[in-house]
Amino acid sequence: MAQSQSERSLTIATGGSITAIDPHFFNATPNSALAVHIFEALVQRTPDVKFVPGLATSWRVIEPTLWEFKLRENVKWHDGRPFTAEDVAFTYARAPDVPNSPGGFGGYLRSIKRVEIVDPLTVRLHTHAPNPILSTDLASIFIVAKHAAEGATTEDYNSGKAAIGTGPYKLVSYQPNNRTELVRNDDYWGEREPWARVSYRFIASPAARSAALLSGDVDMIDQVASSDLARFRREPRTSVHETVGLRCVYLMADFSRDGNLPFVTDNNGQPLPQNPFKDVRVRQALTSIINRQNIAERVMEGQATATNQWLPPGVFSHTPDVAVPVPNVEHSRRLLAEAGYPNGFKLVLHTPNDRFPNDSRIAQAVAQFWTRIGVQTQVEAVPWANFSARSNRQDYAMRLNSWGSVTGEASFMISNVMMTYDREKRTGASNAGRFSSAELDQLTNAAASNVDNAARERGLQDLVRWVAREVPVMPLIQLNHTWATRRGLTYTARMDERTVAMNVRPA
Repeated sequence: MAQSQSERSLTIATGGSITAIDPHFFNATPNSALAVHIFEALVQRTPDVKFVPGLATSWRVIEPTLWEFKLRENVKWHDGRPFTAEDVAFTYARAPDVPNSPGGFGGYLRSIKRVEIVDPLTVRLHTHAPNPILSTDLASIFIVAKHAAEGATTEDYNSGKAAIGTGPYKLVSYQPNNRTELVRNDDYWGEREPWARVSYRFIASPAARSAALLSGDVDMIDQVASSDLARFRREPRTSVHETVGLRCVYLMADFSRDGNLPFVTDNNGQPLPQNPFKDVRVRQALTSIINRQNIAERVMEGQATATNQWLPPGVFSHTPDVAVPVPNVEHSRRLLAEAGYPNGFKLVLHTPNDRFPNDSRIAQAVAQFWTRIGVQTQVEAVPWANFSARSNRQDYAMRLNSWGSVTGEASFMISNVMMTYDREKRTGASNAGRFSSAELDQLTNAAASNVDNAARERGLQDLVRWVAREVPVMPLIQLNHTWATRRGLTYTARMDERTVAMNVRPA
């Protein structure tokens, strides 16, 4: 029986595990993709990564270190109470310091020195230094209701008690690693959604997601397996929606220890006396031997681009002269020998197996390349929820991970993934390997605060070159993003890879 227009429901299957409803718990795309249904930011990000008014209708720079935001009138929280500047001030104090967060949002807010409430619908943000992309940063910080969130824990969000937003959907229920049920917010200030109910399911297996779509159990899937794309394009019951993305898959070693590392031994299985990754020659040997083109073409079946940086061509601060290394076995072996490892060593590479397409297969390919130069590498693949928690506790010697640069500037990944981890300064929030360089920190702060766009881009490009030389991370590939829907639905593919009901419409 056909659904009436007012009662239509939508079922989405995602391959990304959602670890909390709390929008400030973990800076990971699956969490944020779900959160955007319930919560909103002052600034909204469009599918093609433009930045437009959200809960703020306008903003202006009064002085180099002072921004003013005018808030939207007549916005109500899901429980009917009014949205005000008090909620904004509370949110910006809460977001960087959520207990037990495996990787938070401090990087977006690190430039803010003080929040000034001018009146119920006006806030002024005082910054430590000029931040020309402050409004862009704020697009990633979901505003929460002060009256519901004061004293609330992440579990209070997961239970629904504190999950009071202003967004187009309300939370009905959340079952970790299973599904989240949403109902339309009929009092939403913006466009009325066509879907009365949304079921947001987690299906880790790409094959199972594809089967669910073909059987009619779900209406849309994300992270379409590269092996299924041709089939979905031919299949009359389905449509494919895709775009070039901003997510880079990279490797990062552990820099938190000077002595022996877990999961690293000599060839006889004995601990090494020192951390080999502290030597840049080892890092250079490992990154230069990886055949990125092979990974992009064979492992990803053309659904990725080989890279040695983290932004695609055409995006602000992409650096054309940072080329993809050409693998050379003798060169890498020579670097290892110069670093004191002529016979290599043994290593376990950890990777998620359900976070992004072919994640564990990419790790297996890397292991083969490293083994060729004497670094005998085994792969241990674990579910994302387990991987992310352990990685951020520095449990791993080497990890495969990914990062989406949703601000469209190189500084975003540097400040969050490579700058020195410092909770007070709100840098390195996702620096799981704990790399630290005073030079990198200084160069990043100088470049990111430059209000001259051309000069800022030159500074950021110099940083991309620095990273290619010093190798705090090893970028591998830039992902394409794909979704498939049942015929009769359209999806506006998003460069930030979020899977959201608000971009699904009847054809």
